[in-house]
Amino acid sequence: MKYLIIGAGGTGGSIAVQMTAAGKDVTAIARGEHLKAICANGLKMESFSGESVTVPVKATDMEHYDEQPDVIFNCVKGYSLPQTIPFIQRVAHKNTVVIPVLNIYGTGGRMQQQLPDLLVTDGCIYIAATIKEPGVISRSGDIFRIVFGVRKPEEYRPVLQQIAIDLQESGIRAILSDNILRDAFQKYTYISAMAASGAYYDVNAGAMQVEGKERDLFVALTREILEVAEAIGIRFTVDILQTNLKILDNLAPTASASMQRDMRQGKQSEIDGLVFEVIRMGKQYGVQLPVYEKVAKKFGFQG
Repeated sequence: MKYLIIGAGGTGGSIAVQMTAAGKDVTAIARGEHLKAICANGLKMESFSGESVTVPVKATDMEHYDEQPDVIFNCVKGYSLPQTIPFIQRVAHKNTVVIPVLNIYGTGGRMQQQLPDLLVTDGCIYIAATIKEPGVISRSGDIFRIVFGVRKPEEYRPVLQQIAIDLQESGIRAILSDNILRDAFQKYTYISAMAASGAYYDVNAGAMQVEGKERDLFVALTREILEVAEAIGIRFTVDILQTNLKILDNLAPTASASMQRDMRQGKQSEIDGLVFEVIRMGKQYGVQLPVYEKVAKKFGFQG
């Protein structure tokens, strides 16, 4: 199958490297100096263990992409999502499957409304990676897992299983979920609490990996967002707090959420979808979230 990855940052770039190295037909959408470096030298990925690999990933920008992909992984930041919709409409064929792997919960459902003629799944990704410099992706953890699936059983297509196989053959753990709303919210509980804690104290993962106020904030936020999940009616099959702490503790001490890195650099960030949206959900379902509100207040949330 022909794969298109929109966004060649830490998430999309890592997928592109792994799948290209495994012989899959992949094109990545990138821009600026990052695109120039990929086209000139390939895309280099540095692993948590210090090893690195450079792969000749096919890359272009939206304007010059002229193929029709069978599968599209949308890996942009939440605030960049609207500009990808017209592009997807232009390049997709009637059977193209769109898999968003953004941090923001509910992205697939919102995209489906804008792309009614295509199958848009929901999805999420577990990975700690960022662009170190143009043409170089740096991973700060060993975890690499993609979870995706349809929201309604009647939307299932056999091609989804083939996508999972292609990912597995590329060294990426792929889970074709039978309850993607639950599984995507599980990821949301982690990235929301981690990004909010890191931003509030302006610290990396290392500060949250030891006992102290930073770790206590992560725990408190996780417990609050779990109250939201319960109010919504989401039931998990694992101990979410212990699962999230394990993920956090396995990161490199220098790791941080992309939201936090963007805020440090004065860029647009995903704080609305990762922090403020949790408060809005709490109000919708009658859940008090004093810790989230404390964090949000620091960053100007008016409610």
